[in-house]
Amino acid sequence: MYDCFPVFPLGDGLIHEGFAGLAKHLSLEKTVIIDGYHGVFFEDFRKNLDKCFRASGLNVSWQDAGRAMLPSKEISRLIEPFLGGEDPLFGTRCTLRLAELFDAEKFGNMQPDPGADLNIIYGPGASLSGWEGCLIYIDLPKNVMQYRGRAGSISNLGAREPAHPKSMYKRFYFIDWILLNRHKDEISDTVDVVVDGQKPGTICWIEGDDFRSALNSMSRNLFRVRPWFEPGAWGGTWMKEHIPGLRTDVPNYAWSFEMIVPENGLLLESSGNSLEISFDWLMFLEAAWVLGDCHMRFGKEFPIRFDFLDTFNGGNLSVQCHPQEEYIQKKFGENFAQQEAYYILDTKDNALVNLGFVENINPEEFKKNLEKSAAEKTPLDIAEFVQQFPVSKHDFFLIPEGTIHGSGANNLVLEISTTPYIFTFKMYDWLRMNLDGKPRDLNIARAMVNLDFERKGEVIRRDFISKPVPADEGPGWKKFHLPTHCLHYYDVWRYYITTSAYIETNNKCHVLNLVEGEGILVETRNGMSMKFSYAETFAIPAAAGGYSLSSQSGAEAVVVIAFIK
Repeated sequence: MYDCFPVFPLGDGLIHEGFAGLAKHLSLEKTVIIDGYHGVFFEDFRKNLDKCFRASGLNVSWQDAGRAMLPSKEISRLIEPFLGGEDPLFGTRCTLRLAELFDAEKFGNMQPDPGADLNIIYGPGASLSGWEGCLIYIDLPKNVMQYRGRAGSISNLGAREPAHPKSMYKRFYFIDWILLNRHKDEISDTVDVVVDGQKPGTICWIEGDDFRSALNSMSRNLFRVRPWFEPGAWGGTWMKEHIPGLRTDVPNYAWSFEMIVPENGLLLESSGNSLEISFDWLMFLEAAWVLGDCHMRFGKEFPIRFDFLDTFNGGNLSVQCHPQEEYIQKKFGENFAQQEAYYILDTKDNALVNLGFVENINPEEFKKNLEKSAAEKTPLDIAEFVQQFPVSKHDFFLIPEGTIHGSGANNLVLEISTTPYIFTFKMYDWLRMNLDGKPRDLNIARAMVNLDFERKGEVIRRDFISKPVPADEGPGWKKFHLPTHCLHYYDVWRYYITTSAYIETNNKCHVLNLVEGEGILVETRNGMSMKFSYAETFAIPAAAGGYSLSSQSGAEAVVVIAFIK
């Protein structure tokens, strides 16, 4: 059964629960620095921890690192070049560092109180103060940060008050997460305690050495991130019907963040306690072991993402494309292109995929029709311009950057892609409103600059619909190659397993999904085993060396595996 909260087991006694235990752990310290992600409720954390200190008779002096931040107007001036002006969706990845949002002189004036039993400085960037002592880091999953932003309970980093959720997300993506992640990376190997800060009123925490040891083990075996799910204008019902435990008080589910690692978390478990940390930590500390031979190319960025697009009983995705690599690098500061592919995990009712232009496409006529539809709010017969292909389970459609595309209704798409994930240029969106009742943003001009109009006619059928090729077989298993486009950074295999198959990583990280079958047992060469269920995504780091996949039901299990070429 699909598990929405997969855990990585650590052994007994390593994750601790409660403020009282943390206060006791810190009671012999003289100085404590509590750093952490923006969006953590630091004041609630301070009050709960201070209550425990005072119950034990400690005189604690608290200082808020936020008092050393620059005024919000000055921060706005600094980040303004990266926010894309009036663009509602896109900016450019920030090149600043977190320290540039602070006044060093103000930090210098914040000194420990010699009369206190314990001095604590707290807040995002607290470790920039220059204080020396026990370093705590409070982490927060990025989906929780977004929920808090939508609820108006937090603002952006350095902002005085919340803004509209869309503009807050843009600033999160292009500014806040960049600054906070760079800072977290710089201190990741010196943190003494890591705290999960997503549950107000209670905490789980782990000592830094145990935390780093856990990630070291993970980087040599396997991992599955905690997925999360979002409704959308075109969303469907497949995930509601097939994934137990999802909230039912939402209109639909459009996306599952199966492994969109800039936003996913990892759950660690010990003695019944679980602690979630952002995926970033694994890459900051163990990227070379995770990525293997593509580490030099991608550094600390995880290069592959898997997600679900659910249009069962829903609507068509927008007709869209993604920016060419040079464009995404120059305009948005990303390091590589958003290259996609649609693996059809399930489908019904003669569903379609829009992919590539018709043979006689006229770019200027296409543009004029798009602009007229947008201006006059009139429907467009997209089949006059874009090819439509019927789909079956396990079909695989290739969508390198610059390719016009969009899933139709009644598909459950496993989207396999490189990691960039927000750079969608919508050209036609069926005159549809967002869930908030407002029009969806179109980017016709940007799309026209990035579209490849030679991707049309028979070229699409020949080069953009993958044709499986038998590659290898053994007792109880068969392997097929699902060739990707020559532009794609990644390649894909599909295994059919009735007993078990052993697979070498060959110094590459493998990302897998069980696309058919009840369950599969994974056993790594380094001695870890874990079971995964239908539709679950997981990864085998390059350093695992090799692993076996065994069908758990006696019936055939089908697994797709993506890896960097």
